Amino acid sequence: MKVDIEKANQEGASRILKAKPTIVDISTAGEAVPGMKKNMILHAGPPLTWDRMCGPMRGAVIGGLIYEGLAKNQKEAEELAASGDIEYSPWHHHAGVGPMAGVATWSMPVWVLENKTFGNKAYCTLNEGLGKVLRYGAFSEEVIARLKWMETELAPILKKALDKHGEIDMKNLISQALQMGDEGHNRNRAGTSLLIRELAPYLVRLDEDREKIAKVLEFMHSNDHFFLNLTMPAAKCTVDPAANIEGSSVIYTMARNGTDFGIRVSGLGDRWFTAPATMVDGLYLPGFTAKDAAPDIGDSVITETSGIGGFAMAAAPAIVKFVGGTPKDAVNFTKQMYEITVTENDTYQIPFLDFRGTPTAIDLIKIEETGILPRINTGIAHKDPGVGMVGAGLVRPPEKCFHDALEAFVEKYGD
Repeated sequence: MKVDIEKANQEGASRILKAKPTIVDISTAGEAVPGMKKNMILHAGPPLTWDRMCGPMRGAVIGGLIYEGLAKNQKEAEELAASGDIEYSPWHHHAGVGPMAGVATWSMPVWVLENKTFGNKAYCTLNEGLGKVLRYGAFSEEVIARLKWMETELAPILKKALDKHGEIDMKNLISQALQMGDEGHNRNRAGTSLLIRELAPYLVRLDEDREKIAKVLEFMHSNDHFFLNLTMPAAKCTVDPAANIEGSSVIYTMARNGTDFGIRVSGLGDRWFTAPATMVDGLYLPGFTAKDAAPDIGDSVITETSGIGGFAMAAAPAIVKFVGGTPKDAVNFTKQMYEITVTENDTYQIPFLDFRGTPTAIDLIKIEETGILPRINTGIAHKDPGVGMVGAGLVRPPEKCFHDALEAFVEKYGD
């Protein structure tokens, strides 16, 4: 099939640049997420079955079943999870994304974002914080209690404040955050602060108990990663319109589930190309080492796919205190990513690089031509169910999924 690949890639990049991700609502997975079912568990990464799940993914599924009241304890949850009565489906098949294990169930509250340019939506749960949390595979009583509080108090209160405020332009907030030292994946202190600044005047005017309002503000204030669960769906609804462009080698999905790393390429439709997930090279919390780590996991790499995260590390030199490396490394990582992308972002800019736009729209062909793999920064989960977060670092995706995708691309479009 004869196609103009460069023209197709320019179209894909243009759609990404034209996107306007906007917060429009807070709902629940059951009410808002397309195709959601009561017996369905959404997860991060490519398609996966219970028997192939890594430890933190299993832990999050166990927690999700206990949270929904479908199981009383770990033993019951494991039996139900393996019974065939639970349907597992990737968030990416439902216009959404999930950090780390990414597990979401029917009752969980979700952010609803809309790309105002193209009309497509994206969804993501609310961020629990760091440490012993469901997305890292923990499922203790304190984890479930926090999730229930998020369902019954946090989300309803935030929804009321959002209704009073009106829709929030995420592209604007992310742009500001990048110029304040964030990169949109593992450093979100500025973004979280900007979100609090937007919502605080409306929160304090709500007809709610003062202590409940204070707890909501304290929770966001103490959780620098709260903004991550907004940058992720913002990135998702930004890149989705770049899918299914005939002849385009733009990668519109990168995702991992702790077992597989998968990509999807615009000109190859919805087909996944996967390879075994790799290990993260990073910094560990006290008491943990690399021996405790699970392989790379989570949908948060959608941020890199859209041109922020690891691709914008030059904007956030302080992130190296969290993921390792030096400020010079952070700058060099961003500079290298220009070699494998189609364009530079016209909104997301990096002050240290004289406000140069972030590298945007990953090109499969350029990856193969240069041998340069996408730079990703990420959290690290414990390899066993129930433990939680053990560190954060940098990871290189497996080469095989890119090689396989290129072979399929050549088969369809020729050399």
